[in-house]
Amino acid sequence: MTTSVTPASPEQDDLLLEHQLCFALTVASRSVVAAYKPVLEKLGLTHPQYLVMLCLWEESPRTVRNISEALAQEPATISPLLRRLEAAGLLTRRRVDGNERALAVELTPAGVDLRQQALAVPGTMMERLGLTRDQVAGLHGAMMALIAATGGAPGSGAGHQQARQ
Repeated sequence: MTTSVTPASPEQDDLLLEHQLCFALTVASRSVVAAYKPVLEKLGLTHPQYLVMLCLWEESPRTVRNISEALAQEPATISPLLRRLEAAGLLTRRRVDGNERALAVELTPAGVDLRQQALAVPGTMMERLGLTRDQVAGLHGAMMALIAATGGAPGSGAGHQQARQ
């Protein structure tokens, strides 16, 4: 038996799935990440690995903690990504002199060279998604405001000031 409830007021309309911000964000996130997949496969990267590489292309070396803060992820989530990227020859990990607990992550020459290929990713993604640079900047600003409103703002690196693909 199927039950359907017809909203009697605008407030009851608020419970319609199609009006839920959380639903729209979840589907949009999944869809955008899926759109990145074939583009990033050409670079030999997954989307999470691409995010790590973006951090390192901005600044290298960086500590694991610094990367995890920039990506708003736990270090335990970042560590397996770093191991895979190291195995692919894109970065190295070493203990920081004078701090046995800190791990420095640095691009290898191959990791630096991959950046040149990755320069095509933002334009390719804007084209795939049918968005202009201004639209991307607007969406990015709105998403960063939502992140800040939920208290989940990532570190205040320069990459967070402008829209990034």
